[in-house]
Amino acid sequence: MNSVDIVIVGGGPAGLAAAVAAKKAGCDSILILERDGELGGILNQCIHNGFGLHTFKEELTGPEYAGRFIQQALDLNIEYKLNTMVMDISPEKVITAMNREDGMFRIQAKAVILAMGCRERPRGALNIPGYRPAGIFSAGTAQRLVNIEGYMPGREVVILGSGDIGLIMARRMTLEGAKVKVVAELMPYSGGLKRNIVQCLDDFGIPLKLSHTVIDIEGREHISAVTIAEVGPDRKPIPGTEERYTCDTLLLSCGLIPENELSQSAGIEMSRITSGPVVNESLETSIPGIFACGNVLHVHDLVDYVSEEAGRAGDNAVKFVKGLLNDSSSGKIIRLNATDGARYTVPSTIDPGRMDDNLTVRFRVGDVYKDSYVSVYYGEERVQHRKRQILAPGEMEQIIVKKEDLLARPELDSITIKIEKSVTVRITC
Repeated sequence: MNSVDIVIVGGGPAGLAAAVAAKKAGCDSILILERDGELGGILNQCIHNGFGLHTFKEELTGPEYAGRFIQQALDLNIEYKLNTMVMDISPEKVITAMNREDGMFRIQAKAVILAMGCRERPRGALNIPGYRPAGIFSAGTAQRLVNIEGYMPGREVVILGSGDIGLIMARRMTLEGAKVKVVAELMPYSGGLKRNIVQCLDDFGIPLKLSHTVIDIEGREHISAVTIAEVGPDRKPIPGTEERYTCDTLLLSCGLIPENELSQSAGIEMSRITSGPVVNESLETSIPGIFACGNVLHVHDLVDYVSEEAGRAGDNAVKFVKGLLNDSSSGKIIRLNATDGARYTVPSTIDPGRMDDNLTVRFRVGDVYKDSYVSVYYGEERVQHRKRQILAPGEMEQIIVKKEDLLARPELDSITIKIEKSVTVRITC
């Protein structure tokens, strides 16, 4: 069995950024295991621009953004294996993998970084009635067909779900000559970024129908039409609101799910909300020495945040290998609580001794809030109260926690993040 200091599972944007950061932090024994035939992950098929403004201070396409990190990895002589499927990760950090050249093999790692990314929610999880004809694709599959394979899925398109991939594919299909008739969204708000709604739907006159879903699919061999209907607060169709659209393609963009079969089989504690691992301030999971970052941890809206987070995971994995991470522990754990509109936090706990001077805590809200405040409480003391004109589930939020503030409160055992409505005070004379 070969031994490697740090094994990174996944060669997408998270895995590459983690590897580069670990190498720069002084670790020479790094191995990336990637199941595809090339590095870069999902970015290779994201040919639209909008990437890199935070990381590189310029706007890049997905392949360009991935190319920057791939080149860094090559320049740093980071070892990687392509077409390699990881089958199992044990709590002792033994990785079992296989590929065509090596067959099945095992690697003993001192630290593991999980960077497997996420996948789209399948049709089977959506409970759409009707037959199972050809012409139904996930938005990501359609994106690969158009951008990589050079095939058009169809010419008359209906899209269910307003996630970012679905919004981007509405524009992409339109530019390729297809007619996108409608985007239907089950929730009363979009699941994508506001900029994508404007640039991909509004600019092309594509209607977005919120609180709508597909209730019927017509066609046995190939899809010929779909029927959508408005839903009530209970998410059930309202009789009399049905609309029928003829189409030859239905794209599904109904949310992303972290790829966490390996995490679960390893016995890592998982979050019910994010479906990703529960991590501490170092992005370390419940198994010491196994770290998680990127969309396998929680679904991000910007790849720049994925790279930033993965860089932290790489740095902390090196500290763990060198025995520095636990040596700095204060022995005190502060729990983060998300409540009153905030759905979860990443990380879930903080050891002030192990954190950097400033720690970014990211979270999402569970509904659309207007003219509200993001409030942070240290115990019962409110320490942050930031006004926001609008908060939406499609946009990730963040706060900054300072190490010096936590060390100055030795009795602090919990931090609470909540959404508070603005209060109007009327004074009468």
